[in-house]
Amino acid sequence: MNVNFNWDKSKNKISVKGRGICFEDVVNAIYEGKILDNIKHPNSIKYPNQFMYVIRMIGYVYVVSYIKKDNEIFLKTIIPSRKMHKLYEDKL
Repeated sequence: MNVNFNWDKSKNKISVKGRGICFEDVVNAIYEGKILDNIKHPNSIKYPNQFMYVIRMIGYVYVVSYIKKDNEIFLKTIIPSRKMHKLYEDKL
């Protein structure tokens, strides 16, 4: 994968403190092939340029929203998703 990953450092700290997971974990999971799906953001009117990785990490399914521009993927948020966990549990 020839792409650069970036994120907001303050959001990363908040995610580590609140959820115990960071954007570095997301990037590692991507490189380890743990992407279950790559979907358009469901609220494309409010977030027209955002997509979402559905990723298996630490025994659970997380949704990671991102924006892709040229050779950069800017990771926006990491959210544990009960809905996606149920939807993709057969792939865990």
